[in-house]
Amino acid sequence: MKTFSDKVALVIGGTSGIGRATALAFAQEGANVAVVGRREAEGKESVTLIEQAGGKGLFVQADLSVEEQVALSVTRTVEVFGGLHFAFNNAGVFLPSASITETSADDIDRTLAVNVRGTALCMKYEIPAILKSGGGSIVNTASFLGLRAFPGSAIYNASKFAVIGLTKSAAVEFASQGVRINAVCPGVIDTPMNEAMRAEESGRNFLNDLQPMKRTGRPEEIAKAILYLCSSGAGFITGTTLSVDGGITI
Repeated sequence: MKTFSDKVALVIGGTSGIGRATALAFAQEGANVAVVGRREAEGKESVTLIEQAGGKGLFVQADLSVEEQVALSVTRTVEVFGGLHFAFNNAGVFLPSASITETSADDIDRTLAVNVRGTALCMKYEIPAILKSGGGSIVNTASFLGLRAFPGSAIYNASKFAVIGLTKSAAVEFASQGVRINAVCPGVIDTPMNEAMRAEESGRNFLNDLQPMKRTGRPEEIAKAILYLCSSGAGFITGTTLSVDGGITI
């Protein structure tokens, strides 16, 4: 029997990169998977890949900065699949590097609206659904930049430090009720977010040199960590931050 047979997973930001890799990993282990994101074409492509992997998929188009759309994504998942057991909150925005003195108020608001407010709203609606389904697990995407300050990324740093704080607070609140909540902190991963930089040799060398392993990570490596945190093998783990970063935060 597969690890997540007859279970339901919700992947926020599952249209590409780490989110898509995690959605496929859940499907390969038997889960029904709902993918949430803003881009319809990519979302439908994720559903096709989920079905090719042997799972049942659903795409819900939503903007995480809009509470009604976040609520709808959870409601639709429960309506279609009958419950919710796992959620991976992965949507986020990353601004080009800039000093705090040169960052616009609009950029600050947008980063915090998606990365922090969006994560909080997701948990607001996911937790009651998971409780009704008998318990489960949530994983939030933080970052190595939620553990280590880096020049030129003050607002992103702040947003990911906040995600870790949200994770720990929610984990304490619901630990006795059967909902485990953890955060994963990826290093530099091969995703569309840094694709342009990796296309240039100088950019690749810079990113590789950041990490002691001297390479960037793969989305599938993060997905395996997320599935572990959702599995029974992590049954006594909650409120933790799991670094999957090639040693960058050492």
